[in-house]
Amino acid sequence: MRPYLASASCVMRLLAVLLCAALAACAAAPPVSLPPIFNDSDFAPATAIDAGQVFAIDETMRQYVRTQVRREARNKNDRAALYDALYDKSKLKLEYDAAMTRNARETFSARQGNCLSLVIMTAALAHELGLQVRYQEVLGEESWSRSGDMYFVAGHVNLVLGQRLGDNPNNYDAKGMMVIDFLPSGDVAGYRTREISEATVLAMYMNNRAAETMSEGQLDQAYWWARAALQQDPSFSGAYNTLGVIQLRHGNLAQARRTLAHVLMRAPDNTVLLSNLAQALEASGLPDEALPLRRRLLALQPQPPFHYFNLGKAAMQQNDYVQAIRLFSREIARDPYYHEFHFWLAQAYARLGQLAQADRQLELAMDNSTTRSEHGLYAAKLQRLRTLSTH
Repeated sequence: MRPYLASASCVMRLLAVLLCAALAACAAAPPVSLPPIFNDSDFAPATAIDAGQVFAIDETMRQYVRTQVRREARNKNDRAALYDALYDKSKLKLEYDAAMTRNARETFSARQGNCLSLVIMTAALAHELGLQVRYQEVLGEESWSRSGDMYFVAGHVNLVLGQRLGDNPNNYDAKGMMVIDFLPSGDVAGYRTREISEATVLAMYMNNRAAETMSEGQLDQAYWWARAALQQDPSFSGAYNTLGVIQLRHGNLAQARRTLAHVLMRAPDNTVLLSNLAQALEASGLPDEALPLRRRLLALQPQPPFHYFNLGKAAMQQNDYVQAIRLFSREIARDPYYHEFHFWLAQAYARLGQLAQADRQLELAMDNSTTRSEHGLYAAKLQRLRTLSTH
């Protein structure tokens, strides 16, 4: 079994199957203090984590506000000027890239970032302009991905820019609010959202970094990131899950059980937590205690994420490409935007000599890729396939 992690990529959240994905903060009131879940002595000291650096800007960013944004503001309000200066393709030329979660300065310097990185950078520049900033979690917008033996579920966040601080302090102007989202505008309409605090955004950032460093095998650094996330927002469930997965992978089984059991009490029907705690119990030699969790999990989620995908890969190993196509297609029906599903479907079509269908699926894999490296990989494979098709 693998852990599930939840992340906020837009918000990356860590599950451990091991599910590795970031869970949304629960609606329950935050605990007065953190439970006794940390085991610092089991982890080596790592790079210090400074929350003040997440939204910090540098002189290059200040100069950009003074020149580009203020210039735009001559003919429009500051909110519209900031949006146009950042997201007009002829200007800063930002790109979406989910390879890692960057802080404000890193995102501005690289001119790319995932959803959470772009939210953080935009908020930092809005703060420099003196604008009001609110953060929103988009409910029900989650997507799955995987890295090695870990699965990740990513949620989505956006931000709302208000009037300048000090302007009409006694009046709430709903018409003056601007939502900035990193999805096509048509996709935003009708979304349900929940306002979250900047402390939660910081926790999401740190939770993402914990998930990312864990996937790179840096368990010590991942532990300190997860710990810092909980210190920012003790009510953020995703960070408890991430911490529990880190402890599980590090071999701290009793501590992992304690951490995951604590957060499962707050979200008893969460399938990620059920799976991860069941794994922790089984790894501890307690299968009888894990059995009720497995039964509950099966009732809630008979076919977990990647179920048909994994069956399709098994069919590929048996050279049963017709069956593989059927299974990969079923997984795509559940999640049509995950690049790897289209890539494997393309391989199955290619093995049967159906090159036109393989071409189309590789195009979809490339279009839905979330990092530059993935895009380049699929582009190269597509070019090779088209070269073969012309001979």
